[in-house]
Amino acid sequence: MPDQPRTLNPREETRQSQRDILDLLTESEASSALWTVDELAREMEDPCVGDSVDALHRAGLVHRTADGFIFASRAAVRHTQLVGYVV
Repeated sequence: MPDQPRTLNPREETRQSQRDILDLLTESEASSALWTVDELAREMEDPCVGDSVDALHRAGLVHRTADGFIFASRAAVRHTQLVGYVV
């Protein structure tokens, strides 16, 4: 029915969460900012954001500092600059 909101399957929800995280981390004014997973979870209103951060870290798109901060990798920032959005 057209009046019902479209629900995403779990895999697509995970991908969307990862896109949203990269979008936040690569915003032009935030691209050099450090975030914690808790800050991202509050900003995105998603308590399960840690799994998406872990996947992005394994893919090399985010880096982690020793004290728990995360930031977008240079490759992620450059890709967003070239394309204009997170794919």
